[in-house]
Amino acid sequence: MGIISFIAFTLAVAIYAWWKTRGTDEKSADGYYLGGRSLGAITIAGSLLLTNLSAEQIVGLNGQAFSEGILVMAWETLAAIAMIITAIWLLPSYMKGGITTIPEYVEKRFDHQTKAILTALFLSGYALVLLPSVLYSGSLAFSTMFDIPGMLGISQRAAIWMCVWVIGLIGMVYAIFGGLKAVAVSDLVNAVGLLTGGLLIPVFGLIMVGDGSMIDGVNTLWEHNPDKFKVQGGPTASIPFGTIFTGMMLVQMFYWGTNQAILQRVFGAKSLKEGQKGMILAALIKFLIPVIVVLPGIIAWHLFDGNLANPDEAYPSLVRKVLPPAFVGFFAAVLFGAVLSSFNSVLNSSATLFGFDLYKQYFKKSANEQEAVKSGKIFGVIVGIFGMVLAPFILDAPNGLFARIQEFNGFYSIPILTVIVIGFFTKRVPPIAAKIGVISGSVLYLISQFAIKPILVANAIEKATASGITDENALSLIEAEAYPHFLHVMAILFVLNISIMLIIGKLYPRDSDYVQKITDDVDVTPWKYAFIAGAAITVLVISTYLIF
Repeated sequence: MGIISFIAFTLAVAIYAWWKTRGTDEKSADGYYLGGRSLGAITIAGSLLLTNLSAEQIVGLNGQAFSEGILVMAWETLAAIAMIITAIWLLPSYMKGGITTIPEYVEKRFDHQTKAILTALFLSGYALVLLPSVLYSGSLAFSTMFDIPGMLGISQRAAIWMCVWVIGLIGMVYAIFGGLKAVAVSDLVNAVGLLTGGLLIPVFGLIMVGDGSMIDGVNTLWEHNPDKFKVQGGPTASIPFGTIFTGMMLVQMFYWGTNQAILQRVFGAKSLKEGQKGMILAALIKFLIPVIVVLPGIIAWHLFDGNLANPDEAYPSLVRKVLPPAFVGFFAAVLFGAVLSSFNSVLNSSATLFGFDLYKQYFKKSANEQEAVKSGKIFGVIVGIFGMVLAPFILDAPNGLFARIQEFNGFYSIPILTVIVIGFFTKRVPPIAAKIGVISGSVLYLISQFAIKPILVANAIEKATASGITDENALSLIEAEAYPHFLHVMAILFVLNISIMLIIGKLYPRDSDYVQKITDDVDVTPWKYAFIAGAAITVLVISTYLIF
């Protein structure tokens, strides 16, 4: 029954997406990359949420909540503030320039070489980190929910490989042949399904915890697991409380304010007003998302007595335990849609970045729009296959998928954010400063996290064990204190690289102030209630931390 409802819903969404996009000209750059700049606020909000709310988010964050509790909600609630900042201050600047990609914005402010470096960073981050993690986490969810190893008599590793390739091939069909509008339309349908189905998981879970009463379930969960409801993370937590005020907000600003895979949805808006409304609506829903991506992990901790071999199995295991079979099929279908959304969103953005920012600049300067779109599609297929080959090997990675992804993201997220910030707030900083800043930011982060940190941590642990310390908690604290948390490292490097670029700008400034050229590609009249709505959501986020 579960498999049947899964297939039926998935096919229905695909047919609906095809029907809604059959009139879009996918051969033009605007049509393929930006959906013909025709997206409304509701579609944008749905697409933003589903691009973000994929399996690596749901599976990974619930896995972290299973281990650590509600403190991991910072990844979600603080995102709402970053979305508000983007909608009110960054988006008007982006849309006034009529840009298609973030590197295009950088090219206009600096030069085409800086654009190429940023494009290469985006593409390497997508191929090495984002795509494999999306495919792996989705495959882990489906393999566990449907018990594919038991059903087919194969190993968990074989089930992961199979799911990765099924998801990947279907995702490539959506992204490469459908363009942004097909992705966005299917996202809206799946977003409604995911929010509905996602709310059912904690509801059914709390009813099970409370022996038939959801209210009793809430009380039981609260009384029996007080440590899981502490919002301030200690020094050994994946999010020590201090990091909320340093690297955490930088990560959020990169993701929602400069990330091509996210902003491409908003760039496809029919007007700035629709783009702002869509992003602010998504921010409001994002504030409520911890009910879906954090609370189930705590419920799973209670129901399974904390006994799961892999914390990342908490969510799919809970789904199997609390949902009727028909509901499991429906929820797997919308989760499948969420995985496809993130996967094909990244593919579509990769195709956009390559076709728009690299192909015409370095491979064929005389290429027309159709040739650029075609080259982007071919590149998207290559990146997709690369991600599918790499994804199953995450099975051998340490526990805590979501935190691991965030740490790896740092090598490209902070350098890109740094360049955008300098470009946005200064007029005289020259292109050479941007090049040095982005390269030094990436190289220094890699050296910090994957050369210096392992040596210092290993030395600290070796010294502790040699002196007779064997307690696990004590060793964890020593490890945490041996080197700054990666979010603190991001903040330190952000300040360092900003300083480097400003000093270069002071010593070797541009000959004249940079002046942004305004286009009439899109109506840039702002939404008059943007600031009021944004302020209200910001107050909600801050009040959450005061309550807990």
